[in-house]
Amino acid sequence: MTDSDANRGGPTLDKRQRLVEGARVVLHQQGVEKTTIADIAQAADVPVGNVYYYFKTKDELVQAAIDAQAQDIKTMLASFDRHRSPKARLKAFLRAITDRREVAALHGCPHGTLCSELAKREDDFERAPAILMQLFIDWAEQQFRSMGRRDARDLAVAMIASYQGIMLLTNTFRQPELIVREARRLNRWIDSLA
Repeated sequence: MTDSDANRGGPTLDKRQRLVEGARVVLHQQGVEKTTIADIAQAADVPVGNVYYYFKTKDELVQAAIDAQAQDIKTMLASFDRHRSPKARLKAFLRAITDRREVAALHGCPHGTLCSELAKREDDFERAPAILMQLFIDWAEQQFRSMGRRDARDLAVAMIASYQGIMLLTNTFRQPELIVREARRLNRWIDSLA
């Protein structure tokens, strides 16, 4: 399998999974409105005609990508449970963001980009952004609450707002080091709250 096959899911994933993963990549890079079924099929290495066997419309495929995105968020956040303290979990979250700085510089945050675009729509997708961002806020709130903070909700919103803001600035200026600097600042902030 080539590197490009691995990035697309390659032949080891079934076509439906490859289409969902292809959709996630292309939606992140191009946005929902600019993305076509043909773009997704090409990214997934699936013939365009086969797409309709799995998804009747582009919206169905976008919904499957959103669902996969939500599952990945839950999995990522759950992976931080291996850290013993809420402070360590919050810092692990920041390391994970920092590790994605090059992708953020090119395309922005995969979650934030999708949420920003979908929030402008007046259809079945308009609730998706709130659901995706709520996963982050609820998780961060739980960490701050475990630290004994009564203002846990406010702190969670501040942290996620900072994370989303720095992803936007990193993409706007194409400067990955902005994330590194903001992560350092947030680490100091978390230490000051403990």
